[in-house]
Amino acid sequence: MRSLVFSTVSPYGMTALTVLAVAIAFGISVTQPSLALGVIIGIALLVTAFLSTRAAFYILIISMLLSPEIMVGELGRRATLERGVTLRLDDFLLIIVGFSWLARIAIYKELGLSKRTPLNLPILYYMLTCIISTLMGILAGRVNPMTGFFFVLKYLEFFFVYFMVINTITDRTQIKHLVLLSFITCFLVSLYAIIQIPGGGRATLPFEGKVGEPNTLGGYLVFMLSLVGGLFLHVPHRKGKIMLTSLAGVIVVALLATQSRSSYLAVLATFGAFSILNLLRRQKLGLLAFLAALLLLSPFLVPSFVKERIAYTFIQPRESGQIKILRVQLDTSTSARILSWQEGFRDFKEHPLLGYGVTGYGFLDAQYPRVLLETGLLGLLAFLYLVYQLWQQVFLIHKTASDPYEKGLALGFWLGFIGLLVHAIGANTFIIVRIMEPFWLFAGMVMMIPKLGKGEEG
Repeated sequence: MRSLVFSTVSPYGMTALTVLAVAIAFGISVTQPSLALGVIIGIALLVTAFLSTRAAFYILIISMLLSPEIMVGELGRRATLERGVTLRLDDFLLIIVGFSWLARIAIYKELGLSKRTPLNLPILYYMLTCIISTLMGILAGRVNPMTGFFFVLKYLEFFFVYFMVINTITDRTQIKHLVLLSFITCFLVSLYAIIQIPGGGRATLPFEGKVGEPNTLGGYLVFMLSLVGGLFLHVPHRKGKIMLTSLAGVIVVALLATQSRSSYLAVLATFGAFSILNLLRRQKLGLLAFLAALLLLSPFLVPSFVKERIAYTFIQPRESGQIKILRVQLDTSTSARILSWQEGFRDFKEHPLLGYGVTGYGFLDAQYPRVLLETGLLGLLAFLYLVYQLWQQVFLIHKTASDPYEKGLALGFWLGFIGLLVHAIGANTFIIVRIMEPFWLFAGMVMMIPKLGKGEEG
């Protein structure tokens, strides 16, 4: 009970809280009003997170896609492109939630540090290779210490979301509330993307500065669309299906507006995985036939700017830097990606075991060669092991779950995971904050399904 919170606090904990309160009061009295306001807001969030981790998570979910970003130590045009360091509101919220979580563990002795899941060790292996390779890169002068530190911290941040979820969720109602709020956030993001269509250009996420990243929005929407689709297939209520269908329609329009070819390819991969799964099980063949018909008719249904964007890959006027594959000429953007991959694989031989370190190599707009070059063979093996474990565990949860909602959530995540694996061929998908934070949020929820037992409801 909240009224008994302080009755279970140890004397050491009460002393620490008292000292902290006095220090905060003194600090506010000697600072400028704007700074004091920021401190007060931070303290309010800290207290909220300490008393209710659930409330802190609700704030965090909204901020994942709807928070502004600040460039710190700007080294180039974009953080993900040129090794600048970007900080956003959710970064600070994660720090606040994290400190409150650790404080609760220190004060309430009955709380454990972390629950065990099949992903704990794979995550640990991957993060250790990132840390060790980056330290080696710093010692060798390949990695800027400050930039390398912040980027590795970003990687840790994604997994921190996962560990926070698995250590916070205790019942099915919490999962449903988090999913609902995530879908509301996705709806708002999709509307923002649709509003940009009349202005021309490619739709991007809110608060992305002067240069947006449509590919980031596309990857996020592919993942969320898969979740919506998985739930639609298993939720028995007609009202729920209508709401999910409406949300899917808004997401599809927004996804088309991104003009992201990697995202279009990811959707096709998701559809392919869904088709194979249902053909093997001989299930939902009517729905499969309907979706196949839509796919065949898509050249006549999609907007002209989508067809032009896809065709541009092969019909761009001749320019320097273009390459041909099987006598097919590719546009300069696709050509540059392929050439950078080829160069990266040649340079990989210089540091094959642990790579160049995180941020120690030039920019590569593809996840797999980037992992190989930054963390070497050890890092790639650790990354693939994590991918395999997550893939296997989520599919197993989908097969064994008895509750239709949970079964649909696991299926949607599994399909979305496949889409992101394909999306990562043409983007750094698994290190993009606005894709990975929702991804690991849902990963934590899905991995907690077997641990909630049968018939529980909170």
